[in-house]
Amino acid sequence: MLASQLRTRIEMRQIGVRDEAKIVGGIGPCGRELCCATFLRNFDLVSIRMAKEQSLPVNPEKISGLCGRLMCCLTFEMETYQELKEELPRVGKRVMTKYGEGKVIRCNILLQTVTVELEGGGVITVGINEVQRK
Repeated sequence: MLASQLRTRIEMRQIGVRDEAKIVGGIGPCGRELCCATFLRNFDLVSIRMAKEQSLPVNPEKISGLCGRLMCCLTFEMETYQELKEELPRVGKRVMTKYGEGKVIRCNILLQTVTVELEGGGVITVGINEVQRK
């Protein structure tokens, strides 16, 4: 009926929730305009493993975008996290600091710091340039 009234061809297609978010736009949880609406052209596979690798909470409410799917930024940030993570010692490894020897109990990938539990019982947080691997 609408096509006959407008005297034109109307084509309707079903689109996915990510495509809808791209068309509608909006502000993401980071406070910036949605990545899919600004610069992402295609949608790559996003997995929970990416959130775990980036030390994000695996709470779906916190890692889901406006479309209800896992946030697209997890995909293109993954490479940066992998590069930064290579320079950090793994949790549980023994390291030497200027305060003494200890065991790594936590890593902050973005800040490039490690939290070390010293043999004497103290806990310190130092940059990776202040740590020597054993």
